[in-house]
Amino acid sequence: MTEAYSIRQFSTEDIQNVVLINKECLPENYPDQFFLGLYYHAPKAFLVAESDDRIVGYIMCRIERGISSFGRLPVKKGHIVSVAVLPSDRNKGIGTSIIKAGMSAMEEYGAVEFFLEVRKSNEAAVSIYESLGYEVRRVLRGYYRDGEDAYLMVAKAASAAKEGTYDE
Repeated sequence: MTEAYSIRQFSTEDIQNVVLINKECLPENYPDQFFLGLYYHAPKAFLVAESDDRIVGYIMCRIERGISSFGRLPVKKGHIVSVAVLPSDRNKGIGTSIIKAGMSAMEEYGAVEFFLEVRKSNEAAVSIYESLGYEVRRVLRGYYRDGEDAYLMVAKAASAAKEGTYDE
């Protein structure tokens, strides 16, 4: 039996739950204002997952401008800043679903590609990202405070791939 969960837009009342999930799941912790700043920057791309009337995961994203990872054109990029699902709620498809929803939301802001940083040792996350079309672009040596390396992973937005945005 699959447990039901839903994904919805973050609201400021969710901040304490999101901060607690971040602290439980990730070594990189941020002050409340960091989360709220991302929410105010791109509210559609800050989402939470709920199961049994409790928040069990989140994704927060930022829209940036830069040179495409797939060509030499300036583009809007969606940056997955942080995503986490409580350990008790993993392996239920929540992480994949919330990442897909975040990517769709970033496309609404005009992002034609996405990028993220992920710990090299986080094989489960790397596998999920690869299943969603991300590829490792390079290794970021000593990226994390504890000195661990990160993979920089990139993917094309579905709409950009269909529209031939990268044809030069």
